[in-house]
Amino acid sequence: MKLHREGTTIMITALAVTIALGLINSIFLYHHSKAISIGIDLLLLVMLFLVVQFFRIPTRHAVYAENQIICPADGKVVVIEEVEETEYFKDKRIQVSIFMSPLNVHANYYPIKGRLPFVKYHPGKFLVAWHPKSSTENERTTIVISNDKGVEILVRQIAGAVARRICYYGQEEEHVEQGGELGFIKFGSRVDLFLPLDTKVDVKLEDKVQAKLTSIGFLS
Repeated sequence: MKLHREGTTIMITALAVTIALGLINSIFLYHHSKAISIGIDLLLLVMLFLVVQFFRIPTRHAVYAENQIICPADGKVVVIEEVEETEYFKDKRIQVSIFMSPLNVHANYYPIKGRLPFVKYHPGKFLVAWHPKSSTENERTTIVISNDKGVEILVRQIAGAVARRICYYGQEEEHVEQGGELGFIKFGSRVDLFLPLDTKVDVKLEDKVQAKLTSIGFLS
């Protein structure tokens, strides 16, 4: 396991604050109440651990089958339905949405390999991730991947009430690898996939999924 570069500044700041508050605690409180002082130290360490674990990146290796769509994010499947995708496709697609809690790994990965014909960032609101309008009104990034057969799928990173920073790394016309790093959503939120209607979907509602390991389905 390693720590993601997107968390470097936050983790250094959290460490500095923990050390500073720990020193203040030991100087002013330890001699008055050892129990309370030790409790504060433990609380500071737990908070530091939680901040660090937000940016953990576990080592994962998998072999993918032809036409397989791999999961782009850790979390829980909260939506599987046929919808009208209005930004890029402007037609019916299967939407699969994955909710990322603050305890999940927050890195996102490309579900298939191919070319990026469309990449667009949208500033927006910070509604809770399960709000019906979060996918169209929240801060979000839309990324379309076209495979070597010209089949396209859309990945949308969506910020939420806690997640206030979306990072994405791909540029239009860039070629990307399946399982390559797509981006990062700080402190979790939601990732939507929009798939062709004839996609064979492997996941079910409420499934807990893992990026790069869980199969979302197969393209026809």
